Amino acid sequence: MDDIDPQLFRVLRAVADSGSITRAAAALGSSQPAVSQLLARAERRLGHTLTDAGRVLADHALHVQAALTAAREDLDAVGGLTRGRLRLAGFPSASSALVPAVLARLASTAPGVTTSYVEVEPPEALDLLRSGEVDVALTFTYVGDEVGSTPDPGLVSRALGRDPLALVTPSGGSGGVRTGDSGAVGPGAVGSAVDLASHRDARWIGGCPRCRGHLLASCATAGFTPDIVLETDNAAAVVGLVAAGLGVALLPRLALATTVIPAEVRVDPVDDDLARRVEVVIARGAERVPSVRAALDAVRSAAHLLDGPLPG
Repeated sequence: MDDIDPQLFRVLRAVADSGSITRAAAALGSSQPAVSQLLARAERRLGHTLTDAGRVLADHALHVQAALTAAREDLDAVGGLTRGRLRLAGFPSASSALVPAVLARLASTAPGVTTSYVEVEPPEALDLLRSGEVDVALTFTYVGDEVGSTPDPGLVSRALGRDPLALVTPSGGSGGVRTGDSGAVGPGAVGSAVDLASHRDARWIGGCPRCRGHLLASCATAGFTPDIVLETDNAAAVVGLVAAGLGVALLPRLALATTVIPAEVRVDPVDDDLARRVEVVIARGAERVPSVRAALDAVRSAAHLLDGPLPG
């Protein structure tokens, strides 16, 4: 093991993620011959062909990278976290609520840490974690997402809280048929839980691919297939379309929390089983990196934003 070049872990992970040496070289900003030569030298030193052995080492790549980063930051931060880098990824509806709180907390508690943020959907955020391009990812999952999936041994996920969904409809009743409604009546009102089946005849507005899939599954459970006529990831746009009487939609509380709800729009909770789980994900072993520990503390301090009533 003394003969393993730390750079080899990064290369093997890139090969495993991309599926070929050529694509791995491009992702690393290197040339294909240079990557091939590094792998050939590693095979000679280790006495193994890098097939099965390469897959074993690739599984350790994120752990090794985290350990090296932790060692570097520990040396830089003797006497306090005075230096470091934290790259955060998060989903769109976290950008206007959770992310500002996290970054503000980091700026206060770890002012020497340089932060950056990229907004991507959860699958892309996890890919960025695996490739080492970000250090911490805010993601979400729905009930049932784990069915048939294989946990990634290189990543660690921690639950932050639940983000309930709400049915957003025109307050005047256009955009769909409202029957059996037990909620309060009036512009911008917030009522009791609404059965999705009471809007089986409505026109629906879909969101991101995963959210659209969740909408289809939820409506199927309620006994109908929604007529999705419009699609946008922009919560403010969804509310505007609903206000114009062009459809109804399911939106998470995080998205609604920072969106102006006009009088023409009504917000009602739906079954809590439809809520999504908000999580923070890091590479296994990354909690030893001082800047990552600071980020996890900041994320936990912002988790209270997942609590509270729906806006009305």
